Amino acid sequence: MYKILFLFLCFSFSLNAQILSEKNRAKVIDELLEDKFENTLPQLMERAGIDMWVIISREYNEDPVLKTMLPATWLNARRRTILVFYKPKNSKKVERLAVARYNIGESISSAWDKEKQPNQWKALIDIISERNPDNIGLNYSENFAIADGLVKTDHEEFITHLPEEYRNKLVSAEDLAVGWIETRTAKEMEFYKILVKMTHDIIAEAFSEKVIVPGQTTSEEVVWWLRQKVTALGLETWFHPTVDIQRKEEKLKDHIDAFSNGFGETTILPGDLLHCDFGISYLRLNTDCQQHAYVLKDGETEAPEFLREALKKGNQLQDILTSNFESGRSGNEILKKSLSEAKAVGLQPSIYTHPLGLYGHSAGPTIGMWDSQDGVPGTGDYKLFPNTTYAIELNTTVAIPEWDKDIRIMLEEAGSWGENSFKYVNERQTELLLIP
Repeated sequence: MYKILFLFLCFSFSLNAQILSEKNRAKVIDELLEDKFENTLPQLMERAGIDMWVIISREYNEDPVLKTMLPATWLNARRRTILVFYKPKNSKKVERLAVARYNIGESISSAWDKEKQPNQWKALIDIISERNPDNIGLNYSENFAIADGLVKTDHEEFITHLPEEYRNKLVSAEDLAVGWIETRTAKEMEFYKILVKMTHDIIAEAFSEKVIVPGQTTSEEVVWWLRQKVTALGLETWFHPTVDIQRKEEKLKDHIDAFSNGFGETTILPGDLLHCDFGISYLRLNTDCQQHAYVLKDGETEAPEFLREALKKGNQLQDILTSNFESGRSGNEILKKSLSEAKAVGLQPSIYTHPLGLYGHSAGPTIGMWDSQDGVPGTGDYKLFPNTTYAIELNTTVAIPEWDKDIRIMLEEAGSWGENSFKYVNERQTELLLIP
């Protein structure tokens, strides 16, 4: 594990260096997965109060949770794949079984001999009957799409075969499913720091004279440079990047327009304030980052003070938000307190922070949406747990008398909540990137 980490550390700090080979990526993914099964899953089942977790999927229609549990060499489920996780009372271990024709990598053992029991559902019922759990968690959820992966057909088939005495034991595994998706292990965080650094490095190159020639390069060209750079590195993006422009001569666009990349082939000019929204996927982790750059005018060596001060207001809003992180506090509570404090010091805030990790818009407490600043029912009521990661996403509108208009400072950085403290996964932007 640590030999692979060392290689990754050596490779990742140069964007032109080799990214881990597919074979070495697979080793990392499987080692991270086994560590999480062994050391994290028992705690999550204990916390959720679930004895048995049954996850059912079919090939090409995978439950989002099951998708994250497959070994690196399984790109999809096979036929119908059923996973059973059982934690006996007072045990620190979880039994990991697959009601499938194959072992699922080295972490989950096949528990179905089709020659002895041709019916897969009856094989599942035998496993349940032998263990007689107090409850059986299934992945259905009103609030979290990622935890709602049990499809109608599989649910109906399961209920049809399940003996009557077990039906009243069925419960939603929402808390367990969300916990599995949102919780980051210490080993995952070692790699996550590097992924965020890589994201920052790509943005820095995109917002540089290597890519942008003021008066010639368009915002759309920078967008596609980002996409091509990621592909060339052997990485992937989980959403299409955006690059937008704020300048003295043009009215501030609506927030949603800034994110829809409505700037197209607009030519980048000296004096422009640029902004990007960009993220990468690698080793099953995702980043999500927004930063700003300034295009220097002739004779300038730094951005105007009023833009530097505007960025500080964005950092101030970040500090207010993250100071309100507290285990057990809901996303809506954090949102309300942060907005109140920000307005009290004269900011014009908007907060739309979301969980980040195995998915870009992941499961966990939603801390506002750009169009739901009064709170988000359901996902916003979910509480903050330790060892989780977030895209600290927000903006503040700042009056700029020098431009006779408002601008919007839009920031997003990966941050983690530990046992009692918040920290950025790999720093944050506190100075504008400069483009000569």
